[in-house]
Amino acid sequence: MQTGMYTETERCVRAVQSKDARFDGWFFTAVLTTRIYCRPSCPAVPPKPRNMTFYPSAAACQQAGFRACKRCRPDTSPGSPEWNQRADLVARAMRLIADGVVDREGVPGLATRLGYSTRQIERQLLTELGAGPLALARAQRAQTARILIETTPLPMADIAFAAGFSAIRTFNDTVREVFALSPSELRARVPRGAVGGAPGVAAGAPAVAGGAPGVTGSAPGVLALRLPFRAPLNPDNLFGHLAATAVPGVEEWRDGAYRRTLRLPYGHGVVALTPQPDHIACRLMLSDLRDLTVAISRCRRMLDLDADPVAVDDQLRTDPVLAPLVDKAPGRRVPRTVDEAEFAVRAVLGQQVSTAAARTHAGRLVTAYGDPVDDPEGGLTHLFPTPEALAEADPSRLAMPRTRRTTFTTLVDQLADGTLQLGVEADWTETRARLLALPGFGPWTVDVIAMRALGDPDAFLPTDLGIRRAAQELGLPATPAALTARAAAWRPWRAYAVQYLWATDSHPINFLPV
Repeated sequence: MQTGMYTETERCVRAVQSKDARFDGWFFTAVLTTRIYCRPSCPAVPPKPRNMTFYPSAAACQQAGFRACKRCRPDTSPGSPEWNQRADLVARAMRLIADGVVDREGVPGLATRLGYSTRQIERQLLTELGAGPLALARAQRAQTARILIETTPLPMADIAFAAGFSAIRTFNDTVREVFALSPSELRARVPRGAVGGAPGVAAGAPAVAGGAPGVTGSAPGVLALRLPFRAPLNPDNLFGHLAATAVPGVEEWRDGAYRRTLRLPYGHGVVALTPQPDHIACRLMLSDLRDLTVAISRCRRMLDLDADPVAVDDQLRTDPVLAPLVDKAPGRRVPRTVDEAEFAVRAVLGQQVSTAAARTHAGRLVTAYGDPVDDPEGGLTHLFPTPEALAEADPSRLAMPRTRRTTFTTLVDQLADGTLQLGVEADWTETRARLLALPGFGPWTVDVIAMRALGDPDAFLPTDLGIRRAAQELGLPATPAALTARAAAWRPWRAYAVQYLWATDSHPINFLPV
């Protein structure tokens, strides 16, 4: 796939005519005769090619006056993989918009975080996506509103403000414009009894995409959603890694689901994520519904659900050593994080110690400095401590060698005062340089943070013990320099190659818990 696919008319027409779901989210098909827009895999009879036009985003379709197809619900397509594999201004802006920054801070806040003027950001987004930051955020608000309308019995006024609308009239107008239905009509389309049987019960209508309803029987106060992905997805290393490294009190594996607490802009939450053959079942308990969009976005990012596994695996298969590993278990994802600062702290705690020891160290910090939360459905007890809370910790009470204690305190101090930024807006190259300048930060620590916190799909760990073992077993070069040279053929997907190499070992991170 490449940037600007929507401009390749013949290729887009072939994708629509074949109903190829791999292209969902890469572009959107607008039908000139009906004035609706669809995802490429829409099950309806494809329109004639002369009646099709293509856009790079749902927001661009909406701005052009097209309304979402009621059958395929294109506004809920998986996100474009481009925003997770690129580090330029547009990609960083899209990650921030998905994280709700425009709703909370406006376009000036987005510009401040990115270090560009609002005019520069608007110009680049319009050029590449056909819509500016306000239109992109509006499309996201409309989708959040739809989720709440269809999955909760909340009054429409509460839904309007929870979805980020500043006025009920704007909410009504936007929903009607985007979906060609009023909010009440949207709710009426949900099967009777699926909404309102208990507060927060999820709708029973079949789900087709990101954050769409589709799980019934939720407990009061719980939102049950389906998170889509591009097939194939191998859950073994993804959930295995999260479960094997789970911090007591913050994360757990329970009843076939990975569960964890979430620190969110307006409050906190608890999420349970269960792998299913065609989606990830997501149960969310939120203290403030305004955090719904952000919670979904962060869970998708943690599970790498917007990846394009076909493109990744096709590239890695060109290496005869990796090809059998890919063919054996295609669709491996990179396990990431919902909190970049948290992961950086945990990476330091994990330096030169076992997985069990790292979990123990992190658990002690959680008990001492984390914020307590209630979890009526499981055993979670705390939010992971903020950098500010950890910066107040007494260094002498940290059970670690003195040099690592210095590394830890320097990291949390810089995270707390804003000197070091690890959020979705971070410039990967600049952040790597800042991390390398910290005491006790070597290539392994920097690269693992780049891979799992920053989301760099090309991060590589040639000095990692598991990678060196795999290289020796597979006959790959043994030294870090030689292995890095050999891995050049795997670019820009070396982080995914790491997952396949790790999977040659019997470590618990490679297996779905039972």
